[in-house]
Amino acid sequence: MIEAWNAADVRAAEAPLLEAGEPLMERASFALAMQVLADLRARRRHLRGARVVLLVGAGNNGGDALHAGGVLARRGLAVTAVLVSERAHTGGLAALRSAGGRVVELFADPARTAAVAADAASADVVLDGMVGIGARGALRGPAADLVTALTDARGGRRGSGARVVAVDLPSGIGADDGTVDGPVLPADRTVTFGAAKPGLLLPPAAHLVGELTVVDIGLSLEGAPALRRLEAVDVGRAWPVPGPTDQKYSRGVVGLVAGTSTYPGAAVLSASAAVRAGAGMVRYRGPGAVGHAVLAARPEVVAAPGRVQSWVVGPGVPPSDEDDGQHGRGGGGLAAARGDLGGMSQGATPAVVDAGGLSLLEPPCPPWFVLTPHAGELETLLRRHGEDVHRRDVEAAPLRWARRAHELTGATVLLKGGVTVVVGPSGAYAQADAPAWLSTAGAGDVLAGLLGAMLAARSAEVVERPGLAAEIAAAAALVHGRAAERANPGGPVAALDVADALPATVASLVAQA
Repeated sequence: MIEAWNAADVRAAEAPLLEAGEPLMERASFALAMQVLADLRARRRHLRGARVVLLVGAGNNGGDALHAGGVLARRGLAVTAVLVSERAHTGGLAALRSAGGRVVELFADPARTAAVAADAASADVVLDGMVGIGARGALRGPAADLVTALTDARGGRRGSGARVVAVDLPSGIGADDGTVDGPVLPADRTVTFGAAKPGLLLPPAAHLVGELTVVDIGLSLEGAPALRRLEAVDVGRAWPVPGPTDQKYSRGVVGLVAGTSTYPGAAVLSASAAVRAGAGMVRYRGPGAVGHAVLAARPEVVAAPGRVQSWVVGPGVPPSDEDDGQHGRGGGGLAAARGDLGGMSQGATPAVVDAGGLSLLEPPCPPWFVLTPHAGELETLLRRHGEDVHRRDVEAAPLRWARRAHELTGATVLLKGGVTVVVGPSGAYAQADAPAWLSTAGAGDVLAGLLGAMLAARSAEVVERPGLAAEIAAAAALVHGRAAERANPGGPVAALDVADALPATVASLVAQA
């Protein structure tokens, strides 16, 4: 598991070590230099003569870059530091110069920006050390101009020209929230010190980070992390593998309220995902015609009432009675969802609430209700509760608004996107496991069914430990993304392909544990 800590917590952990004279910058810069050398060895036959350009600001990240540049220069690399601020770390500058590195004072001659950017773009490595975790807002002045020019020189593409390594974090992103208010140089790798910062895991900044390397510099961080990201081994270890005495009821029964005559496919996809993720049984409740489609696709499904250990409510169900009846083909899906949600809120059965089910919520909800909106649906939910928010706001600061939805409803919130954000009573998660190809119709229905199966398998535990719902939701996002990649590595994928890839994906995760 990757745990991320806010900038204030990292600085507080650094303070006593710095007071005691611990060489934190030396540790960080040496690890940074070793990572650059390792990356270069993977790309070049010989290191000598490789060119490295340092983008250096006034803070400690600039000092880290300069000291790392000194180590690299002593290894025979040609190192040039570009200063975007009149102030620079004195010791770092001295170390670089004594090792034979060059210094370009761009702040004193901004007319050279285009030429400096072109030179940097043709180097082997660029180290971005312009600002650090103490910075706020967008890059300004020479730093902003240089990033814009360098991005243009690279053709706007990561992986084109020089390999960019961000020092602690890409300059210009929000360290705590991942916001991007101005130009940012996309990194191929980010080497962060002491602990990951939340902004490195959160959208929209997460897509600018590249590979993430966390360097241990000896910090002792107390309390709970601000954000977590599950890894494959975490999910595999926690997966409830059935034993010889298990049977279909002990493995978890999913109740599914999904689909209308207008959107029958949603019910088929959710049911398929629940079955293929290992549910002991799936019970379908909804319009008869949709039930026939579900049974035709998945004959294991039972279209009869009975005990369930989790519910999946809302996939393919319109958000209002008017929408449900507008086409004359609603078939009572919304009425069924409303009735079941009303009963569930009084009981202790975990539920996935998706799509049309979101419009039926009456807070307070228990934390074992997991809401699964995309950004537009979260906007609607928040505005219904009096928040003046728009989809673009949700996309710009997803953790903030997912947390607000959790506060307003009491439910666990899974905000779907290129990076999925989950917020529950015990904290937040950010999962970036899905390929971009997964942004396709029906993918959310598959996620709902998968999550329903995972909640059913641990139903009693989820109710006893309310914070567990968020962890299971984050795990579902990981499995969903891994299944999409397995379905067709590197290429287009359809929602049903993702459901079909779930058994092999789960088996692989369990085997890795």
